[in-house]
Amino acid sequence: MWERGEKTPMKRISDLPLEERPREKMMQNGVGSLSNAELLAVLLRVGVAGESAVELGAHLLEEFQGIAGVHAAELEELCSVHGVGLAKAAQIKAALELGSRLHQKTIEDRPLINSPEKAYEVLKFDILENDRETLWLLALNTRHRLLKKKKLYQGTRSFSSVRVAEIFEFALLQHAAAIILAHNHPSGEPCPSQEDLRITQEIYKAGEILEIPLLDHLIIVPGAFVSLKKEQKGIFETSKYYSVD
Repeated sequence: MWERGEKTPMKRISDLPLEERPREKMMQNGVGSLSNAELLAVLLRVGVAGESAVELGAHLLEEFQGIAGVHAAELEELCSVHGVGLAKAAQIKAALELGSRLHQKTIEDRPLINSPEKAYEVLKFDILENDRETLWLLALNTRHRLLKKKKLYQGTRSFSSVRVAEIFEFALLQHAAAIILAHNHPSGEPCPSQEDLRITQEIYKAGEILEIPLLDHLIIVPGAFVSLKKEQKGIFETSKYYSVD
């Protein structure tokens, strides 16, 4: 028990168990393992009397209704919180502004895939550097900008043997709003086989159920490509064409 008049001791991060300290946790498990309060604690470094840096970070999140609110708050508003002086407030504002700028830059750098030609440009070098059959997937956001592309297989299998679940596992992990597929024909003949058409239709139907539409499937060979969206309209009969911003 503390006697009346005695100061409440400052709670330090060093008083926490080793596995609960934000910096040690970051080194052990990566920065993604930290909560928003713990990330703020790394910037704050120390707390105040009766409140650790992690608890002070949680206090800021509660006061401003989440990390977006902390980012939007004026410097003076942050400084008004007990334990957050000008230096700490400036560090928080600077760190969040850097994150915001990086996010905006990342969005701007994502190519817009609004036509088969754009999809071809994004994939042609990846696909044509191989002389074996290769399947690629483009995961797109709601504005049809590229989130990520991935080679699903190469060489030992053909497109017709791909499992539909493999296609959408990656799409779901990327929180994709739409997908485009592409594969090559080592023979140099871009015309789709009956198996190409069959599996494309299966993937298209699965995309409708999962609400992650298959926008197109390209078959790419040196110097040319075929868009099944354009050439096989029956498969994509209920699909909208590529949308633009």
